[in-house]
Amino acid sequence: MSSHEHHVIDLKYLLGAAAGLIILTILTVGASYVEIPRPFDLLTAMALAFGKATLVAAVFMGLIWDKKINTMALLFSLLFFFLMIGITLLDTLFRDRPFWIYN
Repeated sequence: MSSHEHHVIDLKYLLGAAAGLIILTILTVGASYVEIPRPFDLLTAMALAFGKATLVAAVFMGLIWDKKINTMALLFSLLFFFLMIGITLLDTLFRDRPFWIYN
């Protein structure tokens, strides 16, 4: 039986992650007031959300200091989730219109 010690996160990492989250949140709010062209507004919002999610997962969930298999498990579960959502969205492209739209 192996012993597993928990990693104690230094205050500088916590404050750095908190500062990064605050900066990314300010950028998110600022981007909502800027008129960004149609496809790039979604890309901007998703990039900012991805940055915040990465900070939370890396620092607060401790994936930086944890075994790499846990990071791989998270990445593969996200890949599976996006694959299932993508297949579902592809299916909706080829459906007939509902009957109430014709009226």
